[in-house]
Amino acid sequence: MVSALAVQVTDLVMRYGGTTAVDCLSLGVEAGRITAILGPNGAGKTTTIETCEGYRTPQSGVVRVLGLDPARDRAALVPRIGVMLQSGGAWSAVRADELLRYVASLYANPLPVETLVERLGLASCGRTPYRRLSGGQQQRLALATALVGRPELVFLDEPTAGLDPQTRHATWDLVIELARDGVTVVLTTHYIEEAERLADQVHVLDHGRVLASGSPSQLMASSTADSIRFRAPAGLDVAGLGAALPTGFSVVVEAVGQYRVTGPVSPQVLASVTAWCAQQGLLADQLSVNRHSLEDVFLELTGRDLRA
Repeated sequence: MVSALAVQVTDLVMRYGGTTAVDCLSLGVEAGRITAILGPNGAGKTTTIETCEGYRTPQSGVVRVLGLDPARDRAALVPRIGVMLQSGGAWSAVRADELLRYVASLYANPLPVETLVERLGLASCGRTPYRRLSGGQQQRLALATALVGRPELVFLDEPTAGLDPQTRHATWDLVIELARDGVTVVLTTHYIEEAERLADQVHVLDHGRVLASGSPSQLMASSTADSIRFRAPAGLDVAGLGAALPTGFSVVVEAVGQYRVTGPVSPQVLASVTAWCAQQGLLADQLSVNRHSLEDVFLELTGRDLRA
């Protein structure tokens, strides 16, 4: 059964002067799932998310969040969503505990502030003015303010940027618990490992368009750069092996007696290679499988050039 969409973006276009930030972009976010939005700098991630949050009005296209127009129906939508801004969004003199308690007071059924403070390691800095908090403490406070209202849907912009490894893992555990409780999570991140570990669905953006969508395993399986390497006697019939494999695979001789099969590797393909060798009376020796990570797929899609 296909889950209902908590967020649906259809043919969104957003321009800044002569620059097109979002170019006829369409994507969906399933309810109760964790969806990661990946893309290099300038890909259109922030503009897309800010439009979903109601901070920007679509210039063209349709955006629906929990079935509502985030710009027109903002008053009805705000109590149902949580937003973690990358810049924090707090005034400099407010104390951490004051800010969190104030935000909690805006909701009918907030989470217990003390529990959230303890979970995110904010107890020691509750009386500290925001401007004196470390970058990691500001990040944790921003996450707490996004979650304290028990949102149905939460937008997290770079939720673990600047956090130490222990706090990053604690944050990951918290995000997973949110999804288990039925909360829809949309996160943007530059940590590909974070998306690979947390996300049920990934959308890869670049130049204002969606380049690929799917679960991390689906995206990694779609890569044609996986490979199987093995050793066998020189003079192997590579054309014959290639013919025994599905369309899209290539077989090359890397060195004398060393061979590489390239394509989307699966257990069936691996079995086909070893079975073909067995039929030839050969042993595929020192066989190894190289599966590409989500980061590899991301770089294949968006390129390796540095972005400003």
